[in-house]
Amino acid sequence: MNTFLNALGVVCALGSDKASVAKALFAGEDAHIRHESGWVPGRTVALGAAHMPLPALPEALAATRDNRNNRLLLAAAQEIEADIRAAIARYGSERIGVIIGTSTTGIDEATQGVAGYRRDGAWPEHYRYAHQELGAPAEFLAEWLGLSGPCYGISTACTSSARALLSARRLLRRGLCDAVLCGGADTLCGLPINGFHALEAVDAQRCNPFSLQRQGINIGEAAALFLMTREHGAVQLYGGGASSDAHHMSSPEPNGLGAQAAMRAALADAAMDAAQIDYLNLHGTATAQNDAMESLAVAAVFPQGVACSSTKSLTGHTLGAAGALEAAFCWLSLTDTHQPRRLPPQVWDGQADPALPALHFTSPGQHLPAHGPRYLMSNSFAFGGNNASLILGDAA
Repeated sequence: MNTFLNALGVVCALGSDKASVAKALFAGEDAHIRHESGWVPGRTVALGAAHMPLPALPEALAATRDNRNNRLLLAAAQEIEADIRAAIARYGSERIGVIIGTSTTGIDEATQGVAGYRRDGAWPEHYRYAHQELGAPAEFLAEWLGLSGPCYGISTACTSSARALLSARRLLRRGLCDAVLCGGADTLCGLPINGFHALEAVDAQRCNPFSLQRQGINIGEAAALFLMTREHGAVQLYGGGASSDAHHMSSPEPNGLGAQAAMRAALADAAMDAAQIDYLNLHGTATAQNDAMESLAVAAVFPQGVACSSTKSLTGHTLGAAGALEAAFCWLSLTDTHQPRRLPPQVWDGQADPALPALHFTSPGQHLPAHGPRYLMSNSFAFGGNNASLILGDAA
């Protein structure tokens, strides 16, 4: 059974809607990674913050659901609200599901509340335990829209929102829903920023994926939300694969075996050969071990080579939102009104690591084949050896 990604709302450091994000993405604008203070004591860090104003929550939900993560998610949802409302009118509220991937949800507001309790001996008036619940973003959307279909969150670290898309497809294929709002949202938060800093995995400058000089990640924030249905549309979700190599709590399996397994599973699910993939959005965190293992995995799965890039030097690593955000970048390439349709460039210093297999990085202005069908893959890898790959393409 075919499933289609028929609407996209997206907010990240690159912009507040599809048009602004696409403009900055295809131009390779890296000025959106900025130095910020106040997150790590005594240090500034380079972050992919969404600096645009975010919408206020509806009054009925403001007392219980107001946090930055939900405001970012609402901004993405409002971009496709007309599509969502049309789906509700067509299918009924009980036939529409909500699945949102996240790794931090509203934990920043929650930790501020805990700090207030430790300081004052009483919980602040604004503290809500529900802010830190991992299903809270999905519940917020369902409450706002009045939906009563399946509703839950997924938190598998940096594969969370990629797994949300796979779960949404499963609901549609099993006939449990007629449409699913799926994607992810994560906002900047002191806990992960300081955690990655403690791991010495944060680059003080714009990150440099796959470079000999790579020093680590930049953390970013984003929300990306798709409306997935069985109705024919421009972009089809052809396949997805997942694996768990469970090599280490935070380090990937060094030979990329779990990453290979996820990519091969996605290809098998889509009934495709690797040679059919026109572009690969790399996980590409710019950490030494992740880039090394992903290079090995890509070289093994695509021995003939494939056009590829990491977009994290433009947005930062958006953690649980990364899978949906980078699938959104593939969606933007496939629906690009520019002819021929453009690809995200690899933004880095161009100093390839000679210890890694050579990859075919995209350059500014590089584009998809002029004629379809075109197929794009997006990789997401996470702590605990959790791996996911998605394949999007022109609808059959």
